[in-house]
Amino acid sequence: MSTPYWGPDFDALAAFDPDIAGVVTDELDRLRGGLQLIASENFTSPAVLAALGSTLSNKYAEGYPGRRYYGGCEVVDRAEEIGIARAKELFGAEHANLQPHSGANANLAAYGAFLSPGDTFLGMALPHGGHLTHGTKVSFSGKWFNAVQYGVDEKTEHIDYDQVRDLAREHRPKLIVAGGSAIPRLIDFAAFREIADEVGAIFMVDAAHFIGLVAGKAIPSPVPYADVVTFTTHKVLRGPRGGAIVCKAEHAKAIDKSAFPMMQGGPLMHAVAAKAVNFKECLQPGYQAYARQVIANAQALTEGLADEGLRPVAGGTDTHLALLDLQGTGVTGADAEARCGAAGIVLNKNAIPFDPQPASVASGIRVGSPAVTTQGMAEPEMKSIASLIGTAIRDSDGSRTAEVAAGVRELVGTHPAYPHPTRPTAHPEPARTA
Repeated sequence: MSTPYWGPDFDALAAFDPDIAGVVTDELDRLRGGLQLIASENFTSPAVLAALGSTLSNKYAEGYPGRRYYGGCEVVDRAEEIGIARAKELFGAEHANLQPHSGANANLAAYGAFLSPGDTFLGMALPHGGHLTHGTKVSFSGKWFNAVQYGVDEKTEHIDYDQVRDLAREHRPKLIVAGGSAIPRLIDFAAFREIADEVGAIFMVDAAHFIGLVAGKAIPSPVPYADVVTFTTHKVLRGPRGGAIVCKAEHAKAIDKSAFPMMQGGPLMHAVAAKAVNFKECLQPGYQAYARQVIANAQALTEGLADEGLRPVAGGTDTHLALLDLQGTGVTGADAEARCGAAGIVLNKNAIPFDPQPASVASGIRVGSPAVTTQGMAEPEMKSIASLIGTAIRDSDGSRTAEVAAGVRELVGTHPAYPHPTRPTAHPEPARTA
């Protein structure tokens, strides 16, 4: 062994459990063999994967650095301290907590810090682009709290800020949440801050989808406006699966006590260390170029799909994702997802605002550019991808699946995910625009 590291040994896994070893290699083949357009997915680096697969996974560390309920935490404390410092630097934040296991857990911790069961909060409706944890009835957020839902304007499909203000004045929520899972346009954080101040509410931003663009200085940051910002560390950030929170110093104690011991027990120290690695990657100059290219690619892909007869919801995108209305094609979101998937194009059906279809069928699809941008693709490839998607969606009998699949193989062959040999560095520089 060339380094003092004890970590993953695939040969040992393959020898002991070939079933799971096969799952691991098959998933790698799936990633390499198709176009990954799920807006919430990306390819994390070998450096992040090394931290995730390290012996840090063994350590219980309930509490916070210097204040643990177990002995032997002096080493893992360093990982969390490094990660916190990097998060504060990256986002210009006064306080950071890296312990949430997911974005939903980060939201749970934020709610726990500011709300009691039965309290009222204002969040964006899931069918209009929000998230399950913003008040949907099947979620804890809709079961434990009185969730009042706002949406988008029916004509513009942008957030209806007049409705937000009216609902806030009527219901006087303790907390107002901005952000969601299918919002292609920028959010006016100043407007939300003004409304929150008017009614005396805490202003929370769920930045899970776009925080990587904030880290790359490609879009405005919610941090100066919000009391608390929750996010995931994957998606555009390209880190490990997990969550995190940044907030103003005055809320630090409440957030930390809610994350632990209220909502979670021991943090996953291998994941905390991997988040720290990822934040260092995002602090490099090349990451800003990547974030800008993610947006450029999303816009080029959206324009190409419009040319294929798909209507961009809200008229386009300012971010990493686009929501496309398929009603003009006569194809449902579910059918479009299946037809594209058969050819190696991975995307998801998605409800659109005021959708006449149930969510399991949907009238739209959602596409994202983070993963293909990590592979080094740029605007010309986005035009090709749009053409392939259009062909697949129109291919009702499957007669052109092989043709589309060949186009996919050509693209991923030129821009492979996890190419051989893999260097233990961060990501390749993204393709540059002229």
